[in-house]
Amino acid sequence: MTLFQILATLITLAALFSYINYRFLRLPQTIGVMVVSLGASLLLFIAGQFIPAVYRDAQTILDSIDFNQALLHGMLGFLLFAGALHLNLSDLHRHRAVILTLATVGVLISTALVGLLTWLALHAMALPIPFIHCLLFGALISPTDPIAVLAIMKRLGAPKDLETQICGESLFNDGIGVVVFLAVLAFAGGPGAHAGESPGIAHVVLLFLRESLGGAIFGMAIGLIAYHMLKRIDQYQVEILISLALVTGGYALAERLYVSGPIAMVIAGLFIGNHGRAFAMSPATRERLDHFWELIDEILNAVLFVLIGLQVLVIQWQPRYFLAGLVAIVIVLAARLISVGLPIRALRPFAPIPRHAVRLLTWGGLRGGISVALALSLRSPRSTAADPHFDLLLVMTYVVVVFSIGVQGLTIASVLRTSLR
Repeated sequence: MTLFQILATLITLAALFSYINYRFLRLPQTIGVMVVSLGASLLLFIAGQFIPAVYRDAQTILDSIDFNQALLHGMLGFLLFAGALHLNLSDLHRHRAVILTLATVGVLISTALVGLLTWLALHAMALPIPFIHCLLFGALISPTDPIAVLAIMKRLGAPKDLETQICGESLFNDGIGVVVFLAVLAFAGGPGAHAGESPGIAHVVLLFLRESLGGAIFGMAIGLIAYHMLKRIDQYQVEILISLALVTGGYALAERLYVSGPIAMVIAGLFIGNHGRAFAMSPATRERLDHFWELIDEILNAVLFVLIGLQVLVIQWQPRYFLAGLVAIVIVLAARLISVGLPIRALRPFAPIPRHAVRLLTWGGLRGGISVALALSLRSPRSTAADPHFDLLLVMTYVVVVFSIGVQGLTIASVLRTSLR
């Protein structure tokens, strides 16, 4: 299929599944689209038992879509920028200690805990796998997905402090999580290392610093350039085009410079959404810019969750792998509880932290497409880090993500109401 045919198919399915959800299910948009997409996958699987060509054709189409490339090197920049654009910088600054600690120390603690517990559990299940591969699983599953989190938090009406902490953490730990994954992959000798780089502790530390700090500095730099351009004109069509160029050109250049594109987009989005909105835009431009990026966010979210639902068709399911995925759900939630609970306990005397924050941050820490994309990146022919264990890691990731979005996402509102009584 051509690129246009793939895009046409995905957008058509996103529109159809969104209609079905709105008309019949009435679930939150992202969850509803994924549920309908999973149902469509099940129907295709059943139809394939009677007409094998139907199932094979669906798999062929999905195999032609590089999910990792589409999300991590395409949609992610738009979604992160759109999410950061509407966060209040003053609120983030007020909760900076909690957000930055959870996004860095919390991710590292969770990565280590998930890696260790997964290694122990899989060996107990007679599924021996090298520890470094379990650590890779910990790195790719530990960051909460801002795409899923932001979509859910918009509907909850949570207390402002709690919403800021959950959304802020998810935006920043996404970029940090990708950097940690690349660092672990480089240490494992996988394809995460750039050409000419050799793995080692010093290299991993330098990679982490270059990606994270470099991404933040780069994001501020391109945000400043865009801000000065916006300040000198007052035509919303051109200003929207500048913001679009900021995301597309900025993300592409960040990848060429080997700095974190996700972190750069968060910083740029925060700068334009706060300083740029206040001093460089007219009221008419602000309104139209908001509407444009809200629409981009909704469209890409729908397409992304269609892809997540359909990916079930290309995963190699085995009963033991599925059972390992169920065990991984418990491990990931336990690691999340500890990686959130320890920093919150340490910061509570010094930072404004709502009651029941640990419970809500634990259950509201949704995993999403980014984890699936990172797991799928191990499928690359260049990858030596996960062979021959890729299928197991992918099934575990997918089971955790579907549970996170489908169960945690649907019940977080009830948990929130119960906690706030």
